[in-house]
Amino acid sequence: MDLLELKNVSKNYGSLAALKDIQLSVRRGEWLAIMGPSGSGKTTMMNIIGCMDRPSAGDVLLDGVNISGESNRNLTAVRRDKIGLIFQQFHLVNYLTALENVMVAQYYHSMPDEKEAMAALERVGLAARAKHLPSQLSGGEQQRVCIARALINYPALILADEPTGNLDEANESIVIDIFRQLHTEGSTIIVVTHDPEVAEDAERTVVLEHGKIAKIVDNKNGALT
Repeated sequence: MDLLELKNVSKNYGSLAALKDIQLSVRRGEWLAIMGPSGSGKTTMMNIIGCMDRPSAGDVLLDGVNISGESNRNLTAVRRDKIGLIFQQFHLVNYLTALENVMVAQYYHSMPDEKEAMAALERVGLAARAKHLPSQLSGGEQQRVCIARALINYPALILADEPTGNLDEANESIVIDIFRQLHTEGSTIIVVTHDPEVAEDAERTVVLEHGKIAKIVDNKNGALT
């Protein structure tokens, strides 16, 4: 069953066509990678999937609901309830501890629960760093706090934007191992990346060029779909 469907989705910024007639379905439990050169439309697609923008034309169905024409308020609610966002730049609150940064996400969804937030940090191997501020954490540790924050509200979709872009090789490996475990557990994951080694762990890779889907590669057998 599909969790996400993009039907003839286009996005224009004035005379610039950032996305052109995108058709894409993502199965529930699938791990999908989105790749493409700068200016190909990756960020625009991520923003639309992540309910941070709307298409100029076409429909976006998330968990069976057409969200294309929703108000900003409703899109915020969908993003809060359905999507776990992981950013390249972390976006942690610098005066809050790792534990408190995770609990902030709970606050906007329902109510903070320290025990659940600690369990989320333990899941990404950071229970011992729960009381540390972001400035006291390495880049890899900060990214793992972001993953814990994204998971705390049990999202239907995990959407990651260049999650290893600021990490060294060792920390990249740790983060990808976490994604592998999440996928094994049945999470639906979309990773926007420029790194072929990150994309190859996904089941399929969507390659964008000039706002269009150039190809979709089945990573398990090398076939085009």
